[in-house]
Amino acid sequence: MARAPWILLALAASPSGEIRFEDVTSSRGIDFVHYNAATEEKYMVETMGSGGGFFDFDLDSDLDVYLVNGAPLPGAAKTSEPPRNALYRNDGGRFEDVTEKAGVAGKGFGMGMSAGDVDNDGDLDLYVTNFGPNIFYRNRGDGTFEDGTKEAGLEAGGWSTSAAFADYDADGSLDLYVARYVDFALDNHKFCGNQAKNIKAYCHPDVYDPVSGILFRGRGDGTFEDVTREAGVYVEDEGKGLGVVWGDYDNDADVDLYVANDSMRSFLFRNEGRGRFTDVTLLSGVGYSEDGKTQAGMGTDMGDYDGDGFLDITKTNLDFEYNSMYRGGALGIFSDESYESGVAEVSLNFVGFGTFFFDFDNDGLLDVFVANGHIIDNIHLFNSASTYREPNFLFENQGGGVFREIGASVGDALSRENVARGAAPGDFDSDGDLDILVTRCGEGALLLENQGGSRMASLSVALVARTSNRDALGARATLRSGQAVAIREVKSGLSYLSQGSLELHFGLGSRREVDVLEIRWPGGETEIVERPGPGRIVVLEGAGRLIGRF
Repeated sequence: MARAPWILLALAASPSGEIRFEDVTSSRGIDFVHYNAATEEKYMVETMGSGGGFFDFDLDSDLDVYLVNGAPLPGAAKTSEPPRNALYRNDGGRFEDVTEKAGVAGKGFGMGMSAGDVDNDGDLDLYVTNFGPNIFYRNRGDGTFEDGTKEAGLEAGGWSTSAAFADYDADGSLDLYVARYVDFALDNHKFCGNQAKNIKAYCHPDVYDPVSGILFRGRGDGTFEDVTREAGVYVEDEGKGLGVVWGDYDNDADVDLYVANDSMRSFLFRNEGRGRFTDVTLLSGVGYSEDGKTQAGMGTDMGDYDGDGFLDITKTNLDFEYNSMYRGGALGIFSDESYESGVAEVSLNFVGFGTFFFDFDNDGLLDVFVANGHIIDNIHLFNSASTYREPNFLFENQGGGVFREIGASVGDALSRENVARGAAPGDFDSDGDLDILVTRCGEGALLLENQGGSRMASLSVALVARTSNRDALGARATLRSGQAVAIREVKSGLSYLSQGSLELHFGLGSRREVDVLEIRWPGGETEIVERPGPGRIVVLEGAGRLIGRF
């Protein structure tokens, strides 16, 4: 099936007014409730939640939603219907559950998802990570998927968490990194909590040994090979990966890999080309806290929040650790700007999971969303100052590298306490501003509609590649206007267990025109688009022109 026609949507700025995020989950047709199979045993997997994301599986230019669910565990309460993952088809901003028809209900205890066009046939395939064997769904192009896990060689096994497709060797075939957590299994479950008072709690990850993530290299025929060791991304006795993001932090035109690890140093692997990576975590300064301590890394993302042309890294952590903001710079060295940027102090008493950079108000500056929720459901028995349910954060970029948390001022949908886990950005209603999808542990998902963000204009860029991977994962778009520079990169996985839209979103602020949009495709070839205006554009690799513009 060919990609949808080049339908270009004009995105008009809305009248001035306050920006609010409204909970439209039910009114838009999403009725998903996460099943975490909570038991008196407090198996560790129960509290980690599941993710979800936006992807256009049916090529109609609307973002569809996929949500990952848990599964029964010994001793868990029975449900009237077996829990399953859910695929919601977007039809003009309203959603229809098409899970059974599409054949993506899943099996096993689900964790996360990532989507990418593995066979370069124009539609997005789906990868689901599990506590247990993972699942790869190949998109047939007719609204249905087939289980191609064994044929592709992507089962993985163990406890997988976040996953992200990329084309790290720029050969035109997608590769896949799968983070894995710890060696926990139902048969090695340990008692954690207060033994004397017989109070059980979910175990800290230090109780279990780490498990290495896996790097799968695409062979170009729809199958993959495990190249973790030979590529240099296997680290002995370290790991406990929860968040994964690809990005070109050193501006050398290939994608590097960052992994947020729980209670161990996080990893930054620099892409050296020729299929090899180097662990540069210690040199780069993104493995530890400002005072050299390990942190409970959960979710992560890369983005240039200060407009200096270098990607920065955000990472969420456990309470009493603070969320991290690493500012990128020349020579590949990062500085820990967590306190200076304003994201650390406010996060000290909270447990962050999903997080991402996005420009929610279209002012041209990248803001940060954080999904919060504690790990221990009876935390009040151990610490009276903490709660299991917590409000989410919205950090507004004030310019000058400083953020301000404003979640409570943009509607009670963000300030309402919850047990949030995954989170992803995407413009599901095609109105020119970015909305938010949030998954919650043992609760319903949240679809938060951005109302008023389009009071300033935006530019949405969809890239279609012909010689590199079809959806141009790893491509970079640079928007220049006078001295102002904004960069965005196409990436599949981000945050925690989640995926955002593949389209690149630029807020234009008060500008109606910018000087130039430069596209650097995977492999390094560039194309220039002169004076793109607000709206949605599709750029075809190698054409030297737009498919169209409004």
